[in-house]
Amino acid sequence: MKRNFLFILFAVIAANLSAAEPAQGIAYYKAGFPQVAKPLLLKQYATDTLTRSETCFYLGNIFFGENKPDSAAIYFKKGLVGKQVNVLNTIGLAMLKVKSNPKEADADIQSVLKLPTSKRNQDYFIAAANAYLFNGDVEQASNYMEKAKNIKVKYASLAVLSGDIELARKDVGKACGNYELAISYDDKCKEAYIKYARAYKKVNTQLAIEMLNNLKQKEPTFLLVDKELGDIYYADPLNDFVKATQCYDSYLKSGNTSISDFTKYASSVFYSKEYTKSLEISLLGLEKAPRNPVFNRLAMYNCVELGKFDDAIKYADSFFNKSDKPEISYYDYTYYGQALRSTKKFDLAIEQFQKAFKLDSTQIGFQKDISDMYSEKEDYKNSISAYETYLKLLPDSKKSSEVIIRLGKLYLSYGNSQNIADADKKAALINADTIFGKVAVLEPNGYRANYYRAQTNFMLDPDLNLGLAKPYYEKTLAFCESKADSKFNKLIVECAGYMAYFFYLKKDFQQSKVYWNKILTIDPKNDKALKAIEGIDKAMKGKK
Repeated sequence: MKRNFLFILFAVIAANLSAAEPAQGIAYYKAGFPQVAKPLLLKQYATDTLTRSETCFYLGNIFFGENKPDSAAIYFKKGLVGKQVNVLNTIGLAMLKVKSNPKEADADIQSVLKLPTSKRNQDYFIAAANAYLFNGDVEQASNYMEKAKNIKVKYASLAVLSGDIELARKDVGKACGNYELAISYDDKCKEAYIKYARAYKKVNTQLAIEMLNNLKQKEPTFLLVDKELGDIYYADPLNDFVKATQCYDSYLKSGNTSISDFTKYASSVFYSKEYTKSLEISLLGLEKAPRNPVFNRLAMYNCVELGKFDDAIKYADSFFNKSDKPEISYYDYTYYGQALRSTKKFDLAIEQFQKAFKLDSTQIGFQKDISDMYSEKEDYKNSISAYETYLKLLPDSKKSSEVIIRLGKLYLSYGNSQNIADADKKAALINADTIFGKVAVLEPNGYRANYYRAQTNFMLDPDLNLGLAKPYYEKTLAFCESKADSKFNKLIVECAGYMAYFFYLKKDFQQSKVYWNKILTIDPKNDKALKAIEGIDKAMKGKK
């Protein structure tokens, strides 16, 4: 059922079957949503000849904002068709010349503003001010703003212009003061609410949210406010993806969502850890836009989180090799690497984590991941190399006994591996013993360092000729017995077994029996201990 809902919803969005009327395009542009307005205005241009000149002006502004002056000029010129002078589109064409030919641009603007029909029309002076403001000429924009004020001061659109000019001057406080003034003139001036929120969203996020919620109360059917709220919750510093998802859920009902909006929605659902839902959205997106890098990335990520590793590998291939200009982050490599690792493709997985580390060498944990993967494939030599790189990069303050002991275990595993030369085996075990010795200093009240030293030295002296492991088994045994805790019983049996056998080889049968009896105290039916004691008793009777 959920999939059917999402499919219908996305089909509507992808086909651009907007629920809004074309005439709303201008309203959306004025409210600060040019990309939402654009398809509606294009539709309006094609279907409504009565408003075509005005539509052309706003389309020209949109294309100018996209840095497409040629397209902007086409629509401004189309808006000039007719017997009467079209003030707005003349200003639009002049805007295109502000930088290249400022004198001609100003002359063109002044010529239409001197017309009898223009002198008392504030919107024309505001358009002239914006022609300069959009080109970065704040002072000339301010001049035309002052001329507009001579007509009427208390006008919401004029207050918004004042706010835009102050914002261009980097004075957020004054800008927002003007936006508030605009709202006092017209409490449904959507543009003022939106621009206030955008100006404050990084300065005072809660004020931005409060202002948008005010607009939502005033205009409950204006669902684009939910997009704005969603964007604020999605971004730093909030990163509240649950609330962002709720807002995008509401915004989608507007029917004006673009592919870009939909990818952000899918991302927000992913970061909310709703992996199944995010995967469904991503797959529906790929049906309509198979080369979209965000949908392919999210399909890969979600499949990893859901344990669908073979599918994740498939979408990784699509992301890296079949997407349109993917912007690759180290997460892309590590997620792909996780999928490969989980399917035992260790060499390829290691390659991905190496790429991730190359992309961001501050992520030193990747070296530990690489070490772990080498260890999983029992390539301990390379595992040690990667882990030693990790330790070199790790700050001293983070080199805990837990971190250090891992290297000792790797040397121990290497020394115990098959097909290793005797010299390499001995060197690995000596290194392991040295590292465990350091851990013993760091953990004076612990047992594990001594236990690992016991194991290591037993491997160096498997025949017990030198008794290298004896002092460490003794220390481990003493620790475990002092705890009087059954969880140490297995260790006690192992340690006592070594000690019993050591003394047996030394023909110190009395001491050997002491340790065999320690085992029987824990495991009265231990066959090895029972037979050993039986053998010792017979040997001792024979001596008598």
